Amino acid sequence: MAANINLPRILRVGAGASGQLVATLAELGLSRPLLVTDPYMVDSGYCAQLQAPLDEACIDYGLFGDCVPDPTTDSVNAALAQLRGGNFDCVVALGGGSSLDTAKAVAVLAEHGGVMRDYKVPRQVDSGLPIIAIPTTAGTGSEATRVAIITDTDTQEKMLCMGLGLMPVAALVDYELTLTMPYRLTADTGIDSLCHALEAYISRKANPFTDSIALTAMRTIYQNIRTACAEPDNRQAREAMMLAATQGGIAFANASVTLIHGMSRPIGALFHVPHGLSNAMLLPRITAWTVDHAPQRYAECARYMGIAEPADTDQLACAKLVDALAALTTDLQVPGPKAFGIARDVWFDTLELMAQQALDSGSPANNPRIPDARDIVQLYKDIW
Repeated sequence: MAANINLPRILRVGAGASGQLVATLAELGLSRPLLVTDPYMVDSGYCAQLQAPLDEACIDYGLFGDCVPDPTTDSVNAALAQLRGGNFDCVVALGGGSSLDTAKAVAVLAEHGGVMRDYKVPRQVDSGLPIIAIPTTAGTGSEATRVAIITDTDTQEKMLCMGLGLMPVAALVDYELTLTMPYRLTADTGIDSLCHALEAYISRKANPFTDSIALTAMRTIYQNIRTACAEPDNRQAREAMMLAATQGGIAFANASVTLIHGMSRPIGALFHVPHGLSNAMLLPRITAWTVDHAPQRYAECARYMGIAEPADTDQLACAKLVDALAALTTDLQVPGPKAFGIARDVWFDTLELMAQQALDSGSPANNPRIPDARDIVQLYKDIW
């Protein structure tokens, strides 16, 4: 069966890429952007770096600077109101996955109306205002995906939305924007990228196009993430992590994620655990639970990442991979739900709800070992 591959029309990667916004707007025939970002980007001066060239070029633009972590429908609606108040012809997203997803949601609602719940999976939304994405974290890969995750303010459900209307037309991937990322954010977004690459490779929707990208991304992340965390000013490690994050986004956007992401979203929605961190909590256990159902694939990951030797049997390579992922999350001080501060009775009381939300996302069905609700409940118990 033919693979369906979608990518941004323009992808600029490397130091200084974010400085090419004016040229990119001109290339796309766009002239009135709404900048969508968060308070930190405004207060830290990163947003001003984008605004100065726009001012110099006499480009009329708007600024929404109130994006929130794990974007909510309330936050999206506030940005949408600002967009509708001006005659903007595109959305420029600056920030981590939350700002990028907020911009994506605004772009779709601006063109189609309605509310974000109207566009959750299985609905596909294939058009919207043009989006230019400028990521500032080496993690979500959202700059290269046709995916957005928006939390419904009323129900606290993390809604998975998909379609070409959510795919940026351009991505300016500038690792210099990540040099000030703190330790926890570097670790969590890096593991999120690792999950994207690993899940894309073992997904039932994996294909030859995404396989090579996924393998390259996971090796790069595994070999650089500890350095990026320990030495935040290490430009070589930062550049490697940023490129791998975009590659991971390309891989999972075109091969899909699996059980880790399916189970991660409800943890984020119900307990406000950052997305990368909830993935990190799940990564070793779910890999151990799944590995025997795709031993050749997992073994290849282990060998390519340098965890296993070329001559190792698949079984040995898989065992080394599980151990290495557990060691990585330990080294990067990833807490479990208990250590994060979630009350035991609250966690256990929500297991059935989380399991149902995980299954409803569709991602677990892409896993080599397909779980039912009881399996997912037990896995949530295991990571407690």
